[in-house]
Amino acid sequence: MKIFDIAGGVHPVYRKELASEQPIRALPLPPRLYIPLQQHVGALSVPIVAVGSHVGKGQVLCVRQGTLSATQHAPTSGTIVAIESITAPHASGLAQETIVIEADGRDAWAELPALIDDPLAADPQQIIDRVAGSGIVGLGGAIFPAAVKLGMGKQYKLDTLLLNGAECEPYLTCDDRVMREHADEVIDGARIMAHALGVKRILIGVESNKPQAIAALQRAAGADAGITVVPVPVRYPVGYAQHLTRIVTGRETPAEHRNAEVGVVTHNVATAHAVHHAVRYGRPLIARVVTVTGGAIRQPSNLEVPVGAPVSALVDACGGFSCEPRQLVLGGPMMGQPLPSLKVPIVKGSAGILALSADEVVEARERPCIRCGSCVSVCPCGLSPMDMAALIRKDKLDAAAKLFVGDCIGCGSCSWACPSHIPLVQYFNYANGVLAEQERQRRKNERVRTLAEAHALRVESLERAKKEARAAKLGEKTETPA
Repeated sequence: MKIFDIAGGVHPVYRKELASEQPIRALPLPPRLYIPLQQHVGALSVPIVAVGSHVGKGQVLCVRQGTLSATQHAPTSGTIVAIESITAPHASGLAQETIVIEADGRDAWAELPALIDDPLAADPQQIIDRVAGSGIVGLGGAIFPAAVKLGMGKQYKLDTLLLNGAECEPYLTCDDRVMREHADEVIDGARIMAHALGVKRILIGVESNKPQAIAALQRAAGADAGITVVPVPVRYPVGYAQHLTRIVTGRETPAEHRNAEVGVVTHNVATAHAVHHAVRYGRPLIARVVTVTGGAIRQPSNLEVPVGAPVSALVDACGGFSCEPRQLVLGGPMMGQPLPSLKVPIVKGSAGILALSADEVVEARERPCIRCGSCVSVCPCGLSPMDMAALIRKDKLDAAAKLFVGDCIGCGSCSWACPSHIPLVQYFNYANGVLAEQERQRRKNERVRTLAEAHALRVESLERAKKEARAAKLGEKTETPA
């Protein structure tokens, strides 16, 4: 199959060997689990349980609020001991409404929904509803509600489901292990998703540094001509959806547009695995595989972790720290976020926990830009990071917007390549945050102005009606004989 090229990209030290040969093992159940209501893109889910109530494993805790939201379920059986805003156990470091479950140790399932007899012959809407009710979101990090993307066949002319198995972030190996150990379930989930989308072609893009995963998927797909496993070049960030689409199909997704507009819907391989369990067995998304690795971890591992388990439990299950970590990261080293505390819970989008030693962390003083152009050559979106950063430093955000800073995907390639160690991606994240807030404020002001104008028109109409009524009444008195 022909492979197409993309611009830019970098080749960081991958360090995947630390955990890649460690099979998935289950994390011992922690005594308490912390379930944030916001584990997805979109509106907060709404709690339907009360403090003191007992819940079974898989029982609905929160229902989605609108289409762009996700249901939350109990990862184990136990008692709801709190529903409160908690600051520490959330990766953002901000207060987050959280349901706290004290496990009863029985891990007993609640009653699950009825099974779908033949998913590949079922009404596609039935599949979409089951995925929505199971709380499945994109497990590659985007945490977009999966049911919304599965419904795009109603809106766009689609022909391809693209499964993302690139896993191009250094250190992370959770998707690799899922593909190796559960290839049959990934393929089955892909077939179910393709049926829901109404497409006949399934492409699975996997970086060529994962030969065991590629072989396992090819064996699972068998002679199915509708499924093609595509080895893709080892280059960061080929796992970004638009870039992977370009590499395997040759189709370019325009800026600020969706892949679906070029006929492709992209899902992560772990999402397909979750869809298999939801549709075949009625099991909601209550656990995920997490890579725990880094030079400061005694036993790097791939753990199957219940949603809501504190990071401290994962570190303990890996033998603790072998040395004092210089940096703790949630996710990968390129796009991950610093961990504010080991009390942070694992959520649906948590792919990895990194404990980096001093040897793995580059701590260099930022120096002035020398205009070398390294950041321009590696940018996968064809942007000019050095020019955008110069404008942002001068607080000229509107000018940076004209250079398409909004198209930055935050991959960090520019920062990685910069010889002056300028944290370029931080500038762009800051600018996009401010610009997004300005846009929200503009829309809010526009709504207020529209409401004010509508109110003024109503008042004017009422006053006019009153005047006309008074005039009519006066006219009646004038015409009445003495």
